[in-house]
Amino acid sequence: MGKNTTIDSRVLGFRVRHLRKARGLTLNGLGDLVGRPAPYLSQLENGRVEAKLTLIDELADALGVELSELLDPAPPDRRSELELGVARAMEDPRYRALGLPRIKLSTKVSDEILETVVGLFEALPGMPEDDSDGHGQRAGDRARMANAQLRTEMRACNNYFPDIEVSAKEALDAVGYPGSGPVSERLLTAIAAHFGFSIERVRGMPRSARSVTDQRRRVIYIPDRDGLTLRAARSVVLQTLGHFALDHQTTGDFADYLRQRIESNYFAAAVLLPEGVSVELLQREKEEKDISIEDLKEMFYVSYETAAHRFTNLATEHLDIPVHFLRTNSEGVIGKAYENDGIHIPSAADGTVEGQRVPRRWGSRQAWQSSDGFLLHYQHTSTDVGDFWCVTYVENNSGRNPFAVTIGTREEHAQYFRGGDTIRRISATSADGLPDPELIERWKDVAWPSAAQRSHVLTALPAGSQEFSPFPGVDLVDVYRFLDRQ
Repeated sequence: MGKNTTIDSRVLGFRVRHLRKARGLTLNGLGDLVGRPAPYLSQLENGRVEAKLTLIDELADALGVELSELLDPAPPDRRSELELGVARAMEDPRYRALGLPRIKLSTKVSDEILETVVGLFEALPGMPEDDSDGHGQRAGDRARMANAQLRTEMRACNNYFPDIEVSAKEALDAVGYPGSGPVSERLLTAIAAHFGFSIERVRGMPRSARSVTDQRRRVIYIPDRDGLTLRAARSVVLQTLGHFALDHQTTGDFADYLRQRIESNYFAAAVLLPEGVSVELLQREKEEKDISIEDLKEMFYVSYETAAHRFTNLATEHLDIPVHFLRTNSEGVIGKAYENDGIHIPSAADGTVEGQRVPRRWGSRQAWQSSDGFLLHYQHTSTDVGDFWCVTYVENNSGRNPFAVTIGTREEHAQYFRGGDTIRRISATSADGLPDPELIERWKDVAWPSAAQRSHVLTALPAGSQEFSPFPGVDLVDVYRFLDRQ
């Protein structure tokens, strides 16, 4: 992660593993030579982290090869070539659209099976071309595919990026973080100074910008206190600093921009909720079977959404708990999503989930029916792919664009969470909750709803997951039921 955006991290990982084994080195042995822990090198060999150029130089020296050999874009052997081909196939929207399970690449999978998968994938027809006369749709398709690709990469590494964790810890250590509690405004100013910046609160900020950085004067401008609370200011400043801490460069490529955004947000969360003390809390709560996002929120003075996001970074890596995360609006339309626990989040044909609507029986939508929007909504849910548990928090946000944040996991892990013993159980299989055919027949040619305004057009226009509707973005079943009640 950093400047070397043209290096394929998976090919690099294959080459490192191939050369390491050829020289009879263990991960620990190679780690001793380059000053990196074995778990980090394992992640690197599996293509889950992007090494900085300085580390690649050190690896080349340790493995006794020229840098050019390590950076050769060709896989080192046929097995690596096949594994790379299967990995790329599973990331392709055409593969995702088939709804097939992912193949866990390991030595147990024979070369013949890999050859078959690669051959079948290469025989798949291409994605349909956009024959519109403008470039906007093609750009939108590229943006969707880039977003889907990043979600695949995040799932592959369990949303845990050890090199960013290291960068965040180095920043905290440099300013004397005491090892517990929230990052204060004093520490925030010190972290900015550590990277050579000062922070100024000003009026008249561009409405389209979270912050503006003057790289010549080394000043980060953020809205004054009336426009940004201390809690929000910490996130904005740290997200901005993340770009510089991670050596990001200006880019005109949307995929690179989106990756940088995700990395800088990760850096901010890793500073606000430091790995060491956060993991210590979560491991203790797992032993006590009392894990709660609320405790992370309160301990580090962050929003529930930030705490939930951070939990997804740490849960699988440190607690062996796969999870899913959803941010949805009151209609169940997805704004953000992540999963590595096997739940099937609704997605379009191209693999994107943003703008899709979750089933009405999922906790993300059931929570809105609570009489008190601030209560945590716990729920066990049966789906076509298994049973899950979740907790949903509704952020009323003073009436401005309220949203819900959901954290969930497979049923067998619910025992470790506060609220895991809830008696609320709902079946949400494909056979459940189907609308009454008579209801649809009664109203389909009569109802004419006007869609509510949305801040982002994609939330009103799901990409190919539903049949065409003359009222995009409107849940017609809700409309029909409303008319029935009237």
